Amino acid sequence: MATRPVPDWLTQWEYAHRGLHGPSVPENSLAGTKLAVEAGMGIECDIQRSADDWPMVFHDWDLLRLTGKDGLTEGATGVELKQLRYLDSDESPATLGELLALVAGRVPLLIEIKSKRGYDVEQTCREVSRCLEGYSGKHAVMSFDPRVARWFRRHSPQTVAGLVMREDEHGYTQKRWQRRLAFAIAKPDFLAYHIAALPNAWIAGLRAKGLPVLTWTVNSPETRARALLHADSLIAEGEGLA
Repeated sequence: MATRPVPDWLTQWEYAHRGLHGPSVPENSLAGTKLAVEAGMGIECDIQRSADDWPMVFHDWDLLRLTGKDGLTEGATGVELKQLRYLDSDESPATLGELLALVAGRVPLLIEIKSKRGYDVEQTCREVSRCLEGYSGKHAVMSFDPRVARWFRRHSPQTVAGLVMREDEHGYTQKRWQRRLAFAIAKPDFLAYHIAALPNAWIAGLRAKGLPVLTWTVNSPETRARALLHADSLIAEGEGLA
């Protein structure tokens, strides 16, 4: 359970999943960020690290789906990534610094740090933490990797830090013991739990004890109705938006 108070703002907002993106607006783009700010929504975004340690607002481990280019995101420098363009767009991938400058504290941010087996996620934590120095807007970090919340608890205790979790065939927490272990390592301030795994008794029990539970990805009227019953705040897109 959380051992410190969690700010009220965390559950008072709805968050646009990867910004307010759509057919003509790339996910995690500055255009989607601007639209979310204008709509008065919080923003969930993803962070990958470039080959030279720039925190980039980008979801995928490879570049193909979003840019049409072969290669790994982590294998390109920040300058090389900035030279790419999203498919059917003039926009390039943004840095976390660019996103922070655009948002400028007007809406809260959920910053998801991507990780995988064998990845130096603590280096990404360091770079994200450096980028957030001096940023006074409401923000929280989160990750599927429980080491992220642990790192911020130890090295940036003022930062709200959460654990993202799912129970399906993807990820690393399909089994009950894996979920309990991840939770014990992270000691998160909040959970961001997959909507497909709600409702369940464990999450209901944690909520009853005061742990905030966010849920993703709310993308239909049905998932929205379920999320409103079983979570404290929604990370939504498409038909799941209010």
